[in-house]
Amino acid sequence: MSSTDESADGASGPQPAPDVAGVLPHRLPAMEAVDWEGIRGSTDGTGLRIALACSRFNGQVTGLLLAGALAELDRCGVAKEDRTVIWVSGAFELPLVAMAVARTGRYDAIICLGAVIRGETSHYELVAGECAAGIQRIQLDMSLPVVFGVLTTDNLAQALARAGGALGNKGTEAAMTAIEMVNVLRKVKWNRPGPPDRASTAQKTQ
Repeated sequence: MSSTDESADGASGPQPAPDVAGVLPHRLPAMEAVDWEGIRGSTDGTGLRIALACSRFNGQVTGLLLAGALAELDRCGVAKEDRTVIWVSGAFELPLVAMAVARTGRYDAIICLGAVIRGETSHYELVAGECAAGIQRIQLDMSLPVVFGVLTTDNLAQALARAGGALGNKGTEAAMTAIEMVNVLRKVKWNRPGPPDRASTAQKTQ
């Protein structure tokens, strides 16, 4: 929300910036860490079905991202039977499997995990750019949260620092984002504080 956006009660004008003091740069703050106004999601994953597509390339990094994502799903209440891990060769293959998963209609969100580390050629730019563009296209086309949990770093040390090291775990953040996006989209669609119950959903689709 920009400083001149309309507020939740319909009043327009400058809105105070959220208090993000103490939040480290380049880190996703916890939902409770910031006093946001307006519609917001939650990290309650109870009953959600989540697919995780994970790259085998740079597995010493992606395995850590996956571990972080699974631990966060546990913390948020996503049952083990409601999540599926799908392995692909590399980051370039993530969009294809994500589209296949999205088309099943079985999942509330998809988390894509990978690590693209710069080398001596332009291969890095091609893989990272096409992976990001493909994931974005799928979530827009399918109206489904497809989260970009792919690290794009200059070297292995930077990747490890972001896969459970000094700079946190982007797999953890990707899982948090997936659950938050499912819940906020439901609120936007149904304009009420919680997800729609099955009876209301059935009435609206008849």
